[in-house]
Amino acid sequence: MLRTEESKLTSWYFEIDRQLLVYVLVLIGISVICMISAGSVAAERIGQPWNYYLVKAIPFYIIGTITLLLASALNTKWVLRLSWINVAVGLGLLLMTLIAPHTINGSDRFVRLFGFNVMPADIMKPGFIIITAWFLSKMHDVYGDDIFFNKSAWRFKWLSWWPYLAIFAIAILTIFSHPDLGTSILYLAVLCAMLFIAGLPLVIIPIIGLVGVGLLTVAFFTMSHVHNRIVAFFTGTGDTYQVDQSVQSIQNGGLFGQGDGAFVKQSLPDAHTDFIFAAIAEDAGAILACGLIVFLMLVLRRLIVNATSARDKFVFYATGGAAALFGTQVCINLMSTLHLFAPKGMTLPFISYGGSSLLSFCLLFGMILAIVREDKWK
Repeated sequence: MLRTEESKLTSWYFEIDRQLLVYVLVLIGISVICMISAGSVAAERIGQPWNYYLVKAIPFYIIGTITLLLASALNTKWVLRLSWINVAVGLGLLLMTLIAPHTINGSDRFVRLFGFNVMPADIMKPGFIIITAWFLSKMHDVYGDDIFFNKSAWRFKWLSWWPYLAIFAIAILTIFSHPDLGTSILYLAVLCAMLFIAGLPLVIIPIIGLVGVGLLTVAFFTMSHVHNRIVAFFTGTGDTYQVDQSVQSIQNGGLFGQGDGAFVKQSLPDAHTDFIFAAIAEDAGAILACGLIVFLMLVLRRLIVNATSARDKFVFYATGGAAALFGTQVCINLMSTLHLFAPKGMTLPFISYGGSSLLSFCLLFGMILAIVREDKWK
């Protein structure tokens, strides 16, 4: 297409990171295929028609794609406004889980809205990334490069560390209380990464890591499911059914997959959500499964390239945070599936079934595309 006119559509087309956009659309397409395969097995296990999860997921695929495209056309001001709304709604729903939670599998991390199960901790991920990036860039503008040890940055005023850390602590402790150790660790890991790229000295990183270890220790002694999973992971005793079936499913797939002959995934719990990679490996084989991992790494690489080439610190922090979130969540999911990490009940971004996860990543990547486009061309 030649750039012969200056309409908003042509400007968007030529200025957008089309490579990253295509990557995301391909991942959504892969998810649709997975819902036909792994979703059908999960549906039949609960006595539903084979297309049960596919039909439920279609509205989210449509809304997610529209969200991705519309968000990518916004300017930075609207991205920030949308992020503030996202955080406000997410925090509100998060506090609702303390009052009127919708419990699924023993976890109070959901609320029921308009007939859908909504996970607030997933919903507010985009706003968390963008607002944290905005906060760090504003702190640098006001206090200079030394935002971590500058005494003025620690005084009680609206643009200082105290308001941000107080809100973050409320959110993380609420998520932890659901109980949801995996998402708590994910948020801490992403915050740690964003603080690091904002200039936090390496010597401080272990201190934040100790907070994560503290949460893990408390969870180990107070949450039976966390205790059992950790003990099972390190000793191989107890309930290891999920990860055993996951590993067997991958092994049964071989190099080229079993296709219609795949049978282990039929007894694989959460084959359409947490362990969808194992179902993919059994269906399509190790070669294509590894190809998917490479493709996910290409998405991560594209985010890192956009971050390192950013001219604005806000864009640098936001894109770096998105890369940290995407990369960490992919690693946790794949490591759990391959029995390299205790199961954490975390989706594979864009691939696993789950409306909250899909919509939040579509919104996040749409906003990242928008601010990268404006940073590059405006």
